[in-house]
Amino acid sequence: MADVAERAGVSRTLVSFILDGKPGASEETRQRVLAIAAEIGYQPDSAARLLAQGRSRTLGVMTDVRQLFQAELVTHIYPAAERLGYEVLLSANLPDRTEGAVVDSLLSHRCGALILLGPHEDPDFFRDVAARAPVVVACRRLPDLNPETPLATVRTNDTKGIRQAVDYLVGLGHRAIHHVDGGTDPGSADRRKAYRAAMRTHGLADEVAVIPGAHNEDAGAAAARMMLAGPALPTAVLAGNDRCALGILDVFTRAGVAVPQQVSLVGYDDNRLSENPRIDLTTIHQDAPEIACRAVELAVSMVADDTARAADVVLEPTLIVRGTTAAPRMSASR
Repeated sequence: MADVAERAGVSRTLVSFILDGKPGASEETRQRVLAIAAEIGYQPDSAARLLAQGRSRTLGVMTDVRQLFQAELVTHIYPAAERLGYEVLLSANLPDRTEGAVVDSLLSHRCGALILLGPHEDPDFFRDVAARAPVVVACRRLPDLNPETPLATVRTNDTKGIRQAVDYLVGLGHRAIHHVDGGTDPGSADRRKAYRAAMRTHGLADEVAVIPGAHNEDAGAAAARMMLAGPALPTAVLAGNDRCALGILDVFTRAGVAVPQQVSLVGYDDNRLSENPRIDLTTIHQDAPEIACRAVELAVSMVADDTARAADVVLEPTLIVRGTTAAPRMSASR
């Protein structure tokens, strides 16, 4: 840019305005600058331009290190970002570290955009953050996205995923299907609502049973103990996610409840542990590589192009049938 300015006999600032298509130069000067730029083969330095705007070619990623599925997302975010010439900076949200602190930390390192994996905060929080930098929220639905705000989402169709699970269990002959939900964890409200709707669709409204839980093993274990203390076990359990399902499986197995002979069990996420032959969990598959790739692409597009605006990318779920489900073969009473 300095070479173009010197040869054209104008300031570097004016060259910048002309090359960016901004007003401030006569038509004669504009044409002279463009001709010289073309003659010497000038190419804009996008990295320098982003830095001049207070941005960088670094994507800040917030992740919960305890969530296996988020670890898979991070594994695929790195190569997706590198293919587009971006780096990744990770920061973890922990029980004693707020999401606001994570965001502040990432932005203090001048990240060009943020990718937040499974965040818990209310929608206003994300809108406030988007006023500071472009934001992509992964694995969570946000209501009323404003097309004028650089705030996007990438998620799986949770409603369809839960419906697939209920349809499959009912097709096997199950009626007493309990749902251990995810409490306030991301996606839980949509999955809980979808479970109730799917049960009603099959004429099983009287069988609806939602057991409070969370997306971790301890919550699944607590829910399993609650079911064991009841008068009769359900014939099938649909867990809020795979980690919750693992907690249920552990307690049932230790109590002598055969899975799937007495109780069928379905998870949600399809993390790598679920396909372990010793676990072999039937679950709803979320496409981690695609979620990661689309999240990175959205983040980069909003960094590189100020006209890029909000989007809600919804991916299709897939039912993965493994060894924890079968037709009900015996009474569920203990």
